This record gives sequence, C-alpha cells and structure tokens, in this order.
Amino acid sequence: MSSERDETSEAVVLDVLHHGRSNGGAYSGSPLAYAVAADDFTLYELSLREDTDISIGDSVQVTPDFDAGIERGHTVAYEDLTDGARSELDYVVEELVEEHEQRFVDFFNDAQPLSLRLHQLNLLPGIGDKLRDNVLDERKRTGPFESFDDLEDRVSGLHSPKETVVERIMEELQNPDDVKYRLFVRRE
Repeated sequence: MSSERDETSEAVVLDVLHHGRSNGGAYSGSPLAYAVAADDFTLYELSLREDTDISIGDSVQVTPDFDAGIERGHTVAYEDLTDGARSELDYVVEELVEEHEQRFVDFFNDAQPLSLRLHQLNLLPGIGDKLRDNVLDERKRTGPFESFDDLEDRVSGLHSPKETVVERIMEELQNPDDVKYRLFVRRE
C-alpha cells in the first residue's frame, strides 16, 4: 500500500486471525490482522506471512511501509472488522486518547467556528451552545488548557472530556456517512 504521507505511522493490532477467515467452520487464506492507526484512527486489514508473530495490542508500522511480516494491507470500514476487533477498538481508542492527551486537549484550545451557526466544539457529544461558550470564555480568560483534568476543573459543566472525545471518535468510525465534519478520523 502506498501512502500520501511520508512520516511513519503506527497502528495498534485489534484482532489476529492466525488461520485466516472462517468459512462455515473451515479456515481459508493467509493469516490476517485488524488494526487502528494511532494518529488518525484509520482502520486496516493486514495480510500476514505465515510465520509472523503479532498479538492483540502490539504496535505495527503501517506507513510509509508495512512492518516486516505484513505482506500487504488496505483500509477497511468499521463494518468489515471482526467482532473481536470491534470490541477491542473501544479500549484501544480510549488508550490512544489517554496516551496522546495533549493532542486532544489542544483541540479544545484551538477549536474554531465552522460557520456562523456551528462551532467545532458543538460537534462533541453533550456540548451545546452554553457549554461551548463556557469553554471559549475560560480559554480566553485564563489561557490554554493543560490537561483533561484542567479542562474539567476550569469549565463548569464539562464532565469527562476524555470520554467525550472517545465517544466522538467512535461515532466517526461507526457512522462515517452520518458525520458531516470529521474532527479526529481521517476521511477516505
């Protein structure tokens, strides 16, 4: 797979099918893995070499080239993931948001209007006009937010900003056709 991006991108393995896909009880094909990119939450199906030793939770390189042991790969939709990959995705997205907390806190620091009637902050679940205004007033009055805890402490009514971000990412992954504006997930 070639990528427009030159920088190295890692993905977290969500599920591994060591014997390929199951077709009515019989397995066929080469080993497969499903993964989510750590930087833009792109979902991948990876074809593995027979001797590749990867497990759920491992980090693998997906751009500009795949790690050794990965023969090829392509992007997939949420619906194409295995049940195991779908259930693991919730946990991995939460871990990635925690791991890259500053990136998501900076979203609150840098969010801008999309139009006269719509602001980027309003796209987050549970953030209406009043809460949006509280965030904007607080960042203007006392400066940028430094962490999720700082956001929660300084903005009255904003509870669990990390979970709010995770919920939005999952919405963008699960319902891409219903989401007009993408905040965190790359559009294919």
